[in-house]
Amino acid sequence: MSEQFLAEPAFAEPIVFVDLETTGGSTSEHRITEVGVVEVGPAGVTRWSSLVDPQQPIPSFIQQLTGITNAMVRGAPTFDAIAPELFARLNGKLFVAHNASFDRGFLRGEFRRAGISFDPDVLCTVRLSRALFPSEKRHGLDALVERHSLVPSDRHRALADADLIW
Repeated sequence: MSEQFLAEPAFAEPIVFVDLETTGGSTSEHRITEVGVVEVGPAGVTRWSSLVDPQQPIPSFIQQLTGITNAMVRGAPTFDAIAPELFARLNGKLFVAHNASFDRGFLRGEFRRAGISFDPDVLCTVRLSRALFPSEKRHGLDALVERHSLVPSDRHRALADADLIW
């Protein structure tokens, strides 16, 4: 796990920009492999991330997409182990994610298995993009990177993608 504090403009109320990497797309069958959180609030900006042992193999196409291998998550904490700290970082804050139903759904499932209820207020940046740019056809994160001339540091890694959303 890593955490960084940066001096950047703050918001009056804390907001968390969240991204996950997973072993697949089904919240009932697949598990989280990495969590990235960028928190923006009165104290400034903090960044936190952790690899997560999904306790199941990562399919090869997911390994190729994210660069996260089975060897990388071997020995990483399980979701149960990071759940209390992660919940403390997210609880009571506006949850912002790209395709937020995916990230929130995975987190709700993992928190539920850990015995924690998680139901944040959510802002989905896909929906926001559709509302702000209705004439655009593409609203995926790669399309937003291109449209807004963003510079990704490590696409398909949780903290780097949370930074793009921020």
